[in-house]
Amino acid sequence: MTKSMTKMNFIIAMALLLLTIAVAATMGSANISLKDFIGTIFSKLPIVGSYFETTGSYETIIFNLRLPRIILALLAGMGLSVTGCVFQGVFSNPMAEPYLLGVSSGAAFGATLAAVMEIQMRFLSFTTVSLFAFVGAISVMFLIYKLAVVRGELPVSVLLLSGLAVNYFLSALITLIMTFNQEQVESVYFWTLGSFKNASWDKVFLVFLVVGISIMYIIKHSGELDMIMMGDEQAKSVGVEVDKLKKRLLIVSSLVAAVIVASSGIIGFVGLIIPHGVRLITGPSHRKLMPMSAISGGIFLIICDTIARVTLNNKELSVGIITALCGVPFFLWLLYKHRKLVS
Repeated sequence: MTKSMTKMNFIIAMALLLLTIAVAATMGSANISLKDFIGTIFSKLPIVGSYFETTGSYETIIFNLRLPRIILALLAGMGLSVTGCVFQGVFSNPMAEPYLLGVSSGAAFGATLAAVMEIQMRFLSFTTVSLFAFVGAISVMFLIYKLAVVRGELPVSVLLLSGLAVNYFLSALITLIMTFNQEQVESVYFWTLGSFKNASWDKVFLVFLVVGISIMYIIKHSGELDMIMMGDEQAKSVGVEVDKLKKRLLIVSSLVAAVIVASSGIIGFVGLIIPHGVRLITGPSHRKLMPMSAISGGIFLIICDTIARVTLNNKELSVGIITALCGVPFFLWLLYKHRKLVS
């Protein structure tokens, strides 16, 4: 793909993202026209703001309810998509995704403990469940890394097996805890499906810091990841510190996934399907793949969340249901296409 085509694709993707944000913000129990949405946004800008009129109800709906939710979905989609690129690149496995190393099971275990213990605490807009989920995700992530390290190196096969074993163990513990605390099953179950209904500007700010800085770090090393995809020995021959880079990228990516899980629950399939879809357009180069995956993942998750909140009257679906309905067919197609590699 030529540089001009890459630039054009990026411009088109950004235009689609802005359009998606605008349309999503107009949809809901209180319909707002696109004209009123644009007027409300521009009314807050310096110099030109005096030329636009808005009402207090529109400002409350847009700035306090819908925009924080939309932007949080955007950040989650960006983070999961880029980290999905990292996992698929590091493991050279099309089935790899951001929750591969225990982030989701650790978060679910932490959320389960929070629900059972009924401890009341809060940090910014993060509830006890969110905080316990984050601690659980980070703790399990470092446990798996510690188990997998062999003489200072991080063998991919040992890392995968460690993650698989810990995931099964935590799933068994969660089931055991829930067996004796069935009244808490429903709240934890719906949390694991993911939702942005508790979005706030506090959450957006914190997630933006982590996801934004991490994505910049990951993209900075996208060229070295391309080298790793060509083989560890070849990457080492051109000066890439393969083991150190893999470890850093996986830790940063897992941290991003943990923060997203803490803020919005476990949202599956985004980190799996978006990199593959974008790769069909950009090719395998991570320099092009990662920025486009970030934008595409944001668009995808905003659309999924909008569908989740407007499909039913006075009730909303979990966004994880929508992403699964889109992701499972794609996953099955991917599994069929690569069945020789996994047989």
